[in-house]
Amino acid sequence: MSTSGEPIRNAKSGAQSNPLFQLGKERLELIGKHADTLMQGYLQGHIDESSFTQQALDKLINGRILWRPDEQHPLCLRPNVNELIAGLTQDERKRQINSDVGEHLDLIHTRVQSLQAARQKGDYAASEHHLQLLTERVHDMTGQFGDAIESLWHRLNTEFGFVSSLDDKILEIELAQRQLRRVLDGFKIINFDDLIQLAGSDGTLRKLLVSQLQARISEHSGSLFEVQKRLILLMARFRHQQERALLVNRMSAFLRQHPNFKVGDYPNRSHVPGVINQAHGIHAQGFIALDRPQDSYALAELARAIPRSLTPPLHSEKQTQGFDTGIQDLVATEQKQLAKDVEDFFLQVIDTTNALSGIEYLAEKELSWEPEMWLFQIVAEYEGLPQQNKNSFILKKDSARKSAFNHLHIIKDISLGMRFFGDFQAVG
Repeated sequence: MSTSGEPIRNAKSGAQSNPLFQLGKERLELIGKHADTLMQGYLQGHIDESSFTQQALDKLINGRILWRPDEQHPLCLRPNVNELIAGLTQDERKRQINSDVGEHLDLIHTRVQSLQAARQKGDYAASEHHLQLLTERVHDMTGQFGDAIESLWHRLNTEFGFVSSLDDKILEIELAQRQLRRVLDGFKIINFDDLIQLAGSDGTLRKLLVSQLQARISEHSGSLFEVQKRLILLMARFRHQQERALLVNRMSAFLRQHPNFKVGDYPNRSHVPGVINQAHGIHAQGFIALDRPQDSYALAELARAIPRSLTPPLHSEKQTQGFDTGIQDLVATEQKQLAKDVEDFFLQVIDTTNALSGIEYLAEKELSWEPEMWLFQIVAEYEGLPQQNKNSFILKKDSARKSAFNHLHIIKDISLGMRFFGDFQAVG
């Protein structure tokens, strides 16, 4: 009779029989056995070989935990082990963030192809396995960006406490700016058009590779924007402090070289040294004081005394060659005449006691304008009035619906009157 614990025991026994399981277990036990000495070597930057026996050293070197870069260099931790400890202890000073996502994208493309091939063959177990690995790869890539941004914030909030001089602080900001640019370059590598094409019509892949990934990248972009603003603010502040410190240091050095130096009253000097007085004299410019009403009569007399040319300036033949202004002058003249006629219409409305019809006024005055152009100019003139003046008029549009199938209204006539007439009401 089988129990529910038998499959679990079978899975454990199967995993333990795997050579990779045994090898990983031995390496982890080896790290745990020598944890104190390895951590001391992590802090010092090199390993004290006298703390190990020769057999233990051989095991650590063969286990890819320790290595010697060259014959003159002492033993030290391998970069991956160093990175592992830095990530576990959140030591941002030693953790290196690799923001190059090209390898991740290549592996994502390969994993998607394997997933699609497994689905075509009907191997659902293999497809689920590939989907799990693909999800882990996408999460690793977005988590890598998150670690890089966290490292930047850590550098901004804590790294400046480890440096004392302004120059070192500025160098730290420049290092953070280069790291920020690497992360932004990693964002540029991600092409969502390719990912959309790669996912196709698969809803699971589109959610994983497009919507979720895009949301995470947008979130990281917002965080990077805040980091960049903080970096620019700090750089400007430190540059300003550096400028003032440099000025003080150089002035202090000058006073040490010239102990009897006394600061003179330079603005009140009548004789300036030739090495300094290199600028030409400044000619004061005079302007008309328009804010003095008592001088208005004198200004008017000066304006009348200015000579004027009685003939308009003639344009040169070169400027007007190939450009005919006759049509434009005619259009401008007609536009001015139309505006004047509409202005006369408004004056007639003000003088009369009743509302006036635009079409009737056009026929009464025997004007040559098109009715549509005339009505349009009246509306334009009304809308162009200041709000206070516009409230003095009431505009009524006589319009009719063009068709039963749309809401287009054709304006047939416009009536304009003064607002104080109670028998005239405006209709939209």
